[in-house]
Amino acid sequence: MLKRLTLITLIFTFGALNVSCKSKPKVDASAQAGEGVDGKMDPNVSGTNIGFDQTGSDGGQIAGLQSVRFDYDSATLSSEARRQLADNAEWIKQNGKTTVQIEGHCDSRGSVEYNLALGERRAKAVKNYLTSLGIDSKRLTIISYGEEKPLDSGDSEAAFAKNRRANFVPLAQ
Repeated sequence: MLKRLTLITLIFTFGALNVSCKSKPKVDASAQAGEGVDGKMDPNVSGTNIGFDQTGSDGGQIAGLQSVRFDYDSATLSSEARRQLADNAEWIKQNGKTTVQIEGHCDSRGSVEYNLALGERRAKAVKNYLTSLGIDSKRLTIISYGEEKPLDSGDSEAAFAKNRRANFVPLAQ
């Protein structure tokens, strides 16, 4: 009797997993950007190249947006960071239809959880300062990558300093 109950339980368990794990239909790779499975255009997907380097200003491809640096274990904006952010604010104002994502980054010291929280505090500090300069907060989003996207994987203070930053990624217009 116990074997039969175990077998029935396993059948229901695996049957439920099979139902919940069905994948979505795949889109043909030759389909146009924004085209759904049925050949109709999906209004939620843009097929337009916005012309920005998706790696953000760290890629050095976005003239007018500069990454800002932070001291060790700090989310306080230095006077140099405030000057750079004033320049960034001008770029954002001149590109009125662009939303900008502010990415908070940390060096590899500290736990993953701590660095994610610190990266978020850095991104929020940048957003708050840009808002104080007249940028509509609705045009700014934040994300923290903590220590997950280092510019320099070295183990020196110079490498750590490069990684303690907030950078900017313009999003679709």
